[in-house]
This record gives sequence, C-alpha cells and structure tokens, in this order.
Amino acid sequence: MAALQTELVDVTSQEVMLTFYRRLYPFKSIFAWINHQHTPARLFTHREFAFTIKNDVYLRYNSFNTVDEFKKNVCLLTPSRFEIGPVYTVRPKDRKTARKDAFKPVQRELVFDIDMTDYDPIRTCCSEAGICKRCWTFIAAAVRVLDTAIRDQFGYQHLLWVYSGRRGIHLWISDKEAMDLNDEQRKAVVNWLSVVQAGKESGKKVHVRSGSKPLPPSLRAALDELVDIFPDLILDDQDCFGSEKGYESLLDLIPDPKIVDGLRELWTSDPTSSSSDKWADLKNQIKKCYPQKDNPKRAILSASMEDIILQYTYPRLDAEVSKHRNHLLKAPFCVHPKTGRVCVPVDPSHIDEFDPSAVPTVGQLLRELDAIGSSNEHGAEHHSDWERTSLKPYVDMLDKHTQGLMNEVRREKREMDTSW
Repeated sequence: MAALQTELVDVTSQEVMLTFYRRLYPFKSIFAWINHQHTPARLFTHREFAFTIKNDVYLRYNSFNTVDEFKKNVCLLTPSRFEIGPVYTVRPKDRKTARKDAFKPVQRELVFDIDMTDYDPIRTCCSEAGICKRCWTFIAAAVRVLDTAIRDQFGYQHLLWVYSGRRGIHLWISDKEAMDLNDEQRKAVVNWLSVVQAGKESGKKVHVRSGSKPLPPSLRAALDELVDIFPDLILDDQDCFGSEKGYESLLDLIPDPKIVDGLRELWTSDPTSSSSDKWADLKNQIKKCYPQKDNPKRAILSASMEDIILQYTYPRLDAEVSKHRNHLLKAPFCVHPKTGRVCVPVDPSHIDEFDPSAVPTVGQLLRELDAIGSSNEHGAEHHSDWERTSLKPYVDMLDKHTQGLMNEVRREKREMDTSW
C-alpha cells in the first residue's frame, strides 16, 4: 500500500480552518473529556491551552471559563493546531497577577507518544515522514503491548488512544491517580515501561537482565505476545535482515564471536537468503555449536534472541513527552497541517484493523458538508454538523470514553456523601 498522500485542501487557509472549527470540531465532547463532568470545574477552567496561529506564532497560557468561550476564541484565532496542557494552581490567563511561586502545574493526564520515525532504523517499507498500512503494524503492536501493560501493572482504566494525524499515536490516561502523579513519579512510570533505549543508531538497545537470567514477569507477558508478531512483521513483511546492513545489525546483537563469524560467512555466500532463513540459520548455528541444552552459553544465546525480539517489536517511547506535567500535547480532533488528516481516537481492541490512510481529512469532511447542504437557512452556528459526517464514529468513541470518566466522578461523589 502506498504511503499516505498529502491533503489537497489548503489546511493553512483561515477560511478552511474557520469552517472546520465552527461546524465540525467537537468542542463539547473535548470539554467533557478533560473536565470529567458537565459543569465547568478546575480541570477545565485552570487548564492551559496553547495555539499555533499564522506565521507559526505560538500562544501559550490560554484558559477559558466555559466551553462557549473556548470555541469562540478558537474560531477567532483559527489556529493550525492547538495543544492541551496541565491544570495549574491559578488560571493560566491570570498567571501574571499571581505570585511567581504560586503558579504551578498540579494535574495533567499521563501521556505517551509513539512516533514511527523511531522505527526508521528497522522498518524497510517507508522512512522519515512516510507511513503505510504495513509499517503501521509496528504501532499496532506497540498499542497492544502498552495498553495491556498499563492496565495490568498500574491498574489504570481510562486510556484514550489518538492517531496523531500522520505517523504516530498518542495515549492520554485520565484516571485520577494518573492525573495526580508528580514529575518524579511520571519519570518512574516511563522508565519502568521503557525497554528499547532511544538515541542509539545501532547495537544493543535492550538491557533488561544480566546474562541468561529470566525476564521480569512484566516483560515476559509482553514477549509472549511479541514472539507471535515477530515472524510475520520482522522476518516476512519487513524482511529486516534481508540486506547486508540488516543482517549486520542482527550480528551486532549476538554475544558470541564464533556464532557471528559462522553466520557472516554463510550469509555472505548467499546474499539472497530471506530474513526467515537467517533467523533459522541462527537457531541452527546455536544448536550446532552448543548441542547440550544445559550449556550456559546456549542459555545466554537463547536470552539474546528474546532480547532481539524485544528490540525489534517492543514499543519505542518518546520518554520526554511523559515525564513532565507541564508538557503540552496536540488536542484530539485537530487537523495535521501536513496531511490534512484529523487526529481521531483509535479503539485499541481493533488496532490491527485501523488504517491511517482511511482517516477523514478536513477536505473530505468539508465535501461531505457540501453534499448534505445547510440545515440552517438563517446562517446560525452549526454546533454538531460532525454528526452527519464520517467524523461521527470517532466523536462517539470519545463520548463513550468520557462517560466512563463521568460515571467514576459520580461514584466518588456518592461515596463522599455517604461516608459520614
């Protein structure tokens, strides 16, 4: 499948973005999601919003009292995108009148960012900004592993996955315990979940044990799933070890010079062998050199093969995004300026079926509006025209997610009312 095509509609046009915000952007749904209830609370009124407007001017520390004020200002500024930040002790718009030490971030969703460019050293179908259904499988695997790990190991329930509009995916965790984490606690969570070290072009990036020691139980569960993904994704589809550069990267991860020399000689003499063949060669070479199953060197090599599977398939996290409460992240349902695609929620239980090239673009949505015509002849505001477009199932997904948050808030209030 071809990589995503750039949207033909000029998404830098203020007229285009004004129409999008007036008629299609689900402000009420976004408000309810970050506020956790229908009446404005501190989660909304003390929340920072940052806007990118014409000429890449960046406006920070905006805050609003109501959802109508929120929409009015967005339509006035017509930003190319906007970001959602933390909840502060003081309303961000009033920060200049507060004592300097009194303006601090106190709450924020725990967020994660997975970007396809971090897979450039291993994916073979696309590179840099390119993305297709084939390499999306890396993201799909990351979503399944991370979603399960966070729910099982931390007990968080309110996870919202959002396609970034181009080549990645964001995760917003809205459980109260996650919202209240300080920076050190966030850093600890990220470090716990980070397995593949970023920033290294080649060589071993997975350091999760010593020698042949067993994997921690948390990683063993992930590996059990990734072992099934590895043959189809890495060996067959991406053929990561098919080229000389690819198999040399594999050889760099094998901690036994005798095995490495034997494999290099074999693969140099047969440069057309597939990645599946090379992986089988590795297994056979280990058995040949160390036929006894209880041989310590064989155990180390078996462990290194597990680490290789992790290195090629485990989620690659942008850790800096997650560590600080004052970090801002692009809001769901914004339009990506390069592709014109809307940043829509994604159902993790159907992540394998998700196709980034099928996500609605702003141009497509505007054409859908033109096709259905105007429902209001007097020119009044259109508050929910998204309901009549292909954006509807994605907004419904957000609303369903938000309902779970609101149910929890109501349950906590009932418990407080009866606790006396």
